[in-house]
Amino acid sequence: MTVESTAARKPRRSAGSKTGTTRTTAQSADAPAADASATAAQPATATESKATAAKRATTKRAPAKRAVPKKRAAEPAATGADPDLVQLLTPEGRRVKNAAYDPYVAALTPDDLRGLYRDMVLTRRFDAEATALQRQGELGLWASLLGQEAAQIGSGRATRTDDYVFPTYREHGVAWCRDIDPTNLLGMFRGVNHGGWDPNSNNFHLYTIVIGSQTLHATGYAMGVAKDGADSAVVAYFGDGASSQGDVAESFTFASVYNAPVVFFCQNNQWAISEPTERQTRVPLYQRAQGYGFPGVRVDGNDVLAVLAVTKWALERARSGEGPTLVEAYTYRMGAHTTSDDPTRYRHDDERAAWEAKDPIARLRTYLEASNHAEEGFFAELEAESESLGRRVREAVRAMPDPDHFAIFEHTYADGHALVDEERAQFAAYQASFADVEGA
Repeated sequence: MTVESTAARKPRRSAGSKTGTTRTTAQSADAPAADASATAAQPATATESKATAAKRATTKRAPAKRAVPKKRAAEPAATGADPDLVQLLTPEGRRVKNAAYDPYVAALTPDDLRGLYRDMVLTRRFDAEATALQRQGELGLWASLLGQEAAQIGSGRATRTDDYVFPTYREHGVAWCRDIDPTNLLGMFRGVNHGGWDPNSNNFHLYTIVIGSQTLHATGYAMGVAKDGADSAVVAYFGDGASSQGDVAESFTFASVYNAPVVFFCQNNQWAISEPTERQTRVPLYQRAQGYGFPGVRVDGNDVLAVLAVTKWALERARSGEGPTLVEAYTYRMGAHTTSDDPTRYRHDDERAAWEAKDPIARLRTYLEASNHAEEGFFAELEAESESLGRRVREAVRAMPDPDHFAIFEHTYADGHALVDEERAQFAAYQASFADVEGA
């Protein structure tokens, strides 16, 4: 199911034009007016005194101890208290009116709503199975999307089949919306391929591990779309940590100057591995768009309806020649950054518990039940379907070949190299050492 907008589109401006384009510099100027506030920048911190610095320099350091995570300031409850946050469905599952964005979800039927719920449930089930498979040694690594289902399903279902998507390495829900078989995502994390799908078959690029570089790829592709005069748009996904990368800043510049039909979709899950967002920026991330001359919008990333509406609006702007938009989906990474990470070292359980109360799946289920849009039979059938998906994923991964540990050395140089040969021999000896231990 792909939920598409039927709103009329404006004629596209001349492709690649640097002139004749009227841009706005704030959400209130170009985004729908119902969500038009700006947040003031935080004051700068005080500098350290010379006396304090001298004392610190002469004081012996105590032995290193495991760091105790500091408690962060309380986040807004996402119930409308934050005037910048676009929200259509509260954490309690209550539908709230928004004159600016309601039209983008007005045509949703009960079947559509159940479809969005199904997407999120199955995506979470697949993600949980992949995490378990990594713990069992079947995958080398896994980046979980737990907690970000609404941000991914809402934005993914806003796209059309002719739009092109550039993901990072965590967009498993968007891949689901683009009809990528979930088992194809796992080959790369097992180390048996570089991505198990043809990007042009579903207009879904291969996963990008290098932080932020996909925004440049997306911008260049969007510039090409504009020059071709195509009636389509491009979506570039990235995280709050990637927003600090120079590649992202450069992509914003080029997208703005060339009026590229691209939506920059930032999933702000509050943590760039162990760095909180407040150490990345002094203003809300969506406000960064102001400096580049295009609008930015912050949306409740745990509200699938709001994400769907905002992304449809941004995509329609792009397709009609109005240029780029930055969407900040304000959400939370419920699990670890990847399976190699331990979030208990840098954040408190009460922070996670506060965000569990805003769970995207639970709030939509509450709304479906309260609106009589879903009966118990629907949920029971979906539970059975999710378990079937888990079994299929498990069987598919276990049927994959083991990765070739020496393949990394084969294509570094066309004609071979003495240093690579030496490294291959060292790695072979290292691998053999395990066999010696097992045989002892």
